[in-house]
Amino acid sequence: MKQLSLIVVSLMLLSACAPLAMFASGSSNYDSRLGVQVANDNVNTICLSPALRLAIWEFEGHFRKKVVMTSGFRSPWHNAAVGGASASYHMRCQAADFFIPGVPKQELIRYAMSLNIVGGLGCYPGRQFIHIDVRRRPAGYQRPVTWGC
Repeated sequence: MKQLSLIVVSLMLLSACAPLAMFASGSSNYDSRLGVQVANDNVNTICLSPALRLAIWEFEGHFRKKVVMTSGFRSPWHNAAVGGASASYHMRCQAADFFIPGVPKQELIRYAMSLNIVGGLGCYPGRQFIHIDVRRRPAGYQRPVTWGC
């Protein structure tokens, strides 16, 4: 009986750790790589830091839909080819560009501003995606470092 009680308590604790993203609905229009939907074959999801995965799960849990990444990890050569910043967080496995089908970009931006884990937020006029990264915020910043937003 004692073992059974221990198992039940353990399962309850583990289930509390399950991210709400598990319940997010995906779209069959996109391929999935390592649990993340991708917009095309050039998106690399092999190297996403735990903090970045947590941030993505936060979005998926909040909106109850899977994100679709348009850019993940970038090698220095790929980063240069797409015009990325020379010190891009994409090359450090700490950044993702994504959208969520059916969710307006402004809602994604508003939610990103509320998440402490988001250190950088980029918004690109005319594009459907946002950029988030999990850099450390500068001292005194209550919101992410932003550009284009």
